[in-house]
Amino acid sequence: MSPSPGDPLEAEGVLNPASGRTEDGALHLLPRLVAEGNVSRVGLAEVTLTEGVPTGVTRRGVVLAPDEGWERGKNNAGVEDPRVTWIPSLGHYVMSYVAYGPLGPKPALAVSEDLREWRRLGPLQFAYQADLDTDLNLFPNKDVVHFPVPVPGPDGAPAYAMLHRPMWDLSWFRPGEGVHLPAGVTDERPGIWISYVPVAEAEKDITALTRPRDHRLVAMSEHPWESLKIGAGPAPIQVEEGWLLIHHGVSGSIEDPFAQNQKVSYAAGAMILDPADPAKVLARSAEPLMAPETEEERSGTVPNVVFPTAIEEIGGVTYVFYGMADAHIGVARLERTE
Repeated sequence: MSPSPGDPLEAEGVLNPASGRTEDGALHLLPRLVAEGNVSRVGLAEVTLTEGVPTGVTRRGVVLAPDEGWERGKNNAGVEDPRVTWIPSLGHYVMSYVAYGPLGPKPALAVSEDLREWRRLGPLQFAYQADLDTDLNLFPNKDVVHFPVPVPGPDGAPAYAMLHRPMWDLSWFRPGEGVHLPAGVTDERPGIWISYVPVAEAEKDITALTRPRDHRLVAMSEHPWESLKIGAGPAPIQVEEGWLLIHHGVSGSIEDPFAQNQKVSYAAGAMILDPADPAKVLARSAEPLMAPETEEERSGTVPNVVFPTAIEEIGGVTYVFYGMADAHIGVARLERTE
């Protein structure tokens, strides 16, 4: 998918899609559509298949726009980078997205039964956790993805879990304030965390998903290709070894974390999370599974970016949909090898 010529809503790119299927089984993407001024909306686009392979899309309109006051600042606005998970036990698609509001990027949730009509649940409100000696709500946060089924929580009881990526540098909000790390964390680079909501609470009131607790660190950067930071990609999928999490890793240098023009490279790797304790990493890729190689991946709004955000099975083949240089959307086939 590439920007439609002449469409003002796509003037600065189409990228980083979520995905899901409508009631007729048709596969859809929910792309981030970026209008002039870096104002993002979430669209809906039906995937065109040619002999079972994704080859294009048919646009079906906009399903979420920065209409709420907390999704807009005086000089910015946007609902960005959606991730969508179908959670059968809740009977809903759950969309996490980044609301680019008055205090910068904050994660929020919306739910739908059909991908077309979405109801906002509101911004995430992380429960206070004394042993962290901080309030997670102070920090920008991105890359929120939900597991599709309940998983064992810290106490062993089933819980709905979400991965997320806090950013500890508060200089964006108060110049000179600098980095504030939670207790027990010594590496200031953004990493992947997990938080939980008890099953009974979410099944009684789905808005409980916006009030996660029991926050734990899952993974930090380990390898050169992810030396700056890592973050979750598509929602985890079950494989025989546990939970397969495709993630992105960033290398290079970032002077302004919210600037579009950065000297960075985004690549994609994978982790296996323990099915008995998804806060535990059983294995991870030392080298990226995919790195920027094509012209569309190396040249764009932010050059040298592959940013996986959706994963779907089509005819027994697994496909990963990803943002290309913050300008286009590509698809890659994910194959299992020995």
